[in-house]
Amino acid sequence: MPGDQLALILLSKQGRLAVAPRGRPEPGPGEVLIKVQAAALNPSDAKIAKLGIFVEHYPAVLGSDGAGVVEEVGEGVTTFAVGDRIFCHGAFDDNDLATFQQYTVAVADFAAKIPRGISFDEASTIPLGIGTAAIGLYGTVHGIGLVAPWEQGGQGKYARSPIMIFGGSGSVGNFVIQLAKLSGFSPIITTSNMRHSDFLRSIGATHVVDRYLSLSALRAAVGRITSAPINVVYDTISIRDTQKAAWDLLAPTGKLVLTLPSLIEKEAGDRREIVLTNGSPHRAPNRETGRELWANMERWVEEGHIVPNHVETLPHGLDGIIDGLERLYTGHVDGVKLVAHPQES
Repeated sequence: MPGDQLALILLSKQGRLAVAPRGRPEPGPGEVLIKVQAAALNPSDAKIAKLGIFVEHYPAVLGSDGAGVVEEVGEGVTTFAVGDRIFCHGAFDDNDLATFQQYTVAVADFAAKIPRGISFDEASTIPLGIGTAAIGLYGTVHGIGLVAPWEQGGQGKYARSPIMIFGGSGSVGNFVIQLAKLSGFSPIITTSNMRHSDFLRSIGATHVVDRYLSLSALRAAVGRITSAPINVVYDTISIRDTQKAAWDLLAPTGKLVLTLPSLIEKEAGDRREIVLTNGSPHRAPNRETGRELWANMERWVEEGHIVPNHVETLPHGLDGIIDGLERLYTGHVDGVKLVAHPQES
């Protein structure tokens, strides 16, 4: 019914964000309705609001990361029941699936129960980050097609193969490190602000390199770690400088994953590959990878293979997201995931 919940609504392209009443969505077949207890913010949300990209239809509800309690179960769903604590990968281009609201619909295939000992806040930091990491590594269209750790022989398959990750302290970088560990990569080298080095080592990085090194100093630092060819580089930052550095380190037949469009001028005959990833499991080419990932999610989190991001909780419910998005856009967030509580609105 109209106005039976509150949502943070982007009223028009590059327009004003406002908390306003919105009808509560209803779950269809294969879906559940969630009372959202925690919604995590992503840089993509800030770029949509500021730059008017990714979303075509307004007014729009943003947010891809959510955690909460199942309120209703749609037809055909057998994996969840009313009252379950779950987290999900929502969609910022479908208002009913977006998470910056008090109730959201989740596709059951892209959701999992929250294990004991994990809070709503912590669980909400996982979906988009790990989805982008996994699709970039294991997807066949928006990824480089590695054998995934959920496949037979996939766990530990890339033992003694190095991987280079730019931006390990960000959410996507966190999960690339953790998936690389599951896949057996070694050494796992990442760039980061050095104040995050202890945490990054605790989740699987074998070496942390100062993100502020020059290209020549970075090349020398990596050379001291390994002399093996680096056939996989994942650049989670993907600005001009990091793309240049990533391309410089990549082996002659290596594969580079980017999260933003390529700025690299590839020369004729260069056998290296560049893949622009897309972390949404709702996109048709990503659905199978997304289903397989989420089928293993509860177990991996429960067993400690997947560790949530550090959390900074925003005050003022949905209203607090507005300031949080500004901080993300201006680069004033480092090493934490901003999380809002929609029910406090």
